[in-house]
Amino acid sequence: MELSLHRLRMLRELHRRGTVTAAAAALHYTASAVSQQLAQLERDVGGKLFERLGRRVQLTELGVVLAEHAEEILKSVERATAAVAEAQDGVTARLTAGVWASVASGLLPFALSALAKEHPGIEVRTKELAPEETAGAVRDGALDFSFVIDYSDYPMPWDPALTRVVIAVERLHAAVPRGAVPASTVGLPDLAEHPWILAGPRSHFGRAVRLACQRHGFEPKITHEVGEQATALAMVAAGLGVTLVSDLGLSLRPPGLDVVALTEPPMRTVSIAHRTASTRPSLQLVIDAVRAAAAERGLGAAAPLP
Repeated sequence: MELSLHRLRMLRELHRRGTVTAAAAALHYTASAVSQQLAQLERDVGGKLFERLGRRVQLTELGVVLAEHAEEILKSVERATAAVAEAQDGVTARLTAGVWASVASGLLPFALSALAKEHPGIEVRTKELAPEETAGAVRDGALDFSFVIDYSDYPMPWDPALTRVVIAVERLHAAVPRGAVPASTVGLPDLAEHPWILAGPRSHFGRAVRLACQRHGFEPKITHEVGEQATALAMVAAGLGVTLVSDLGLSLRPPGLDVVALTEPPMRTVSIAHRTASTRPSLQLVIDAVRAAAAERGLGAAAPLP
């Protein structure tokens, strides 16, 4: 019996997520393609791995046994890949990173430019995702690493299968229409009567800002709910309301607005997340380059997190 790693990865995702549709989405395949590969895996094994319960697919006892071994097999493959990369001194590698707008525009270009000069054999490709999605994509193997965030008012739950290294610590600032706040600093309660432009409550940023406002005794009056920070800042510049923006987000600032320091600014920690089993030297070189770029921009980084 010869088992395909590709099909074992699909089996693992089905075991984790419970439906073919969810497994396909995690692996960026169509549900039909995953179903076909899983059917072939059954033929490879020569036994029944699945049974249908309505629209769901449930693993048989044999399927569960194979899925549990698949987890170990795939972890061993990751460790072997890392060992080979280490043996090659990490001078040649292709890594895929999960990013979002402010880190892609305010930090990554400087880091990758420096990396290319020192280690031209390392190629970093990027994929823009919502910050809430990046850690899951790393865990599922779709990305080699990703940028993730934690807010002082809303830390993100953490997956023990991932390791994170702090890259930068940012403050949040008030972004207001030009002339709307004449003072050089402002407290969050001073913005309570202004209309707000903010991401939805399901987004990490939107939830964190709402919690910060609540901690200061008010609910923001949200008149425009938008997901993209650049869009929110453009609307602020047009005089439609106020929002908060991080240090890195200032790279997206259009003309026509003021950035005002907050007296008690919420803080945001930017980290790089990677699978704990993946310790490739090339990845460490990328992390070092990004941390150096953050330090050059005045954003201090703490020690690696467990």
